[in-house]
Amino acid sequence: MSLAVADAVWKEIKSSRSVTDDHLSILHFLFGRNFERAARIVDEGGVRKISAVPSGRSLFVVVGESKRKEEYICFADHHCTCYSFFYDVVCRGEQLCCKHQLAAQLAEAVEAYVKSDVSDEQLALMLSRI
Repeated sequence: MSLAVADAVWKEIKSSRSVTDDHLSILHFLFGRNFERAARIVDEGGVRKISAVPSGRSLFVVVGESKRKEEYICFADHHCTCYSFFYDVVCRGEQLCCKHQLAAQLAEAVEAYVKSDVSDEQLALMLSRI
């Protein structure tokens, strides 16, 4: 149920390319501090969308908040390479998604990401390192 509500909010944001106070309230209610952190990552320009040419396949690279500024490969709806995704989402089931997935979804919804095009071979190489 929660994911269905979130999906509806993301669709509204994408169609208007803007975020209202109601959207923020709903997303914060659903995701709590993870949403706050995700918004901070987006505000700081920490999301890149990598698109492969000619296939059009894409993924996100999201910068973490630690001082090391680690980068995580992220599929907004399905997977992130961060530890929190594995531990909090997959193993313990305490979160619906990690902050990097939320940052990717928010950045995509409002087009607030840096876009990079790579070849299909380069994208495959990136994915082989996961």
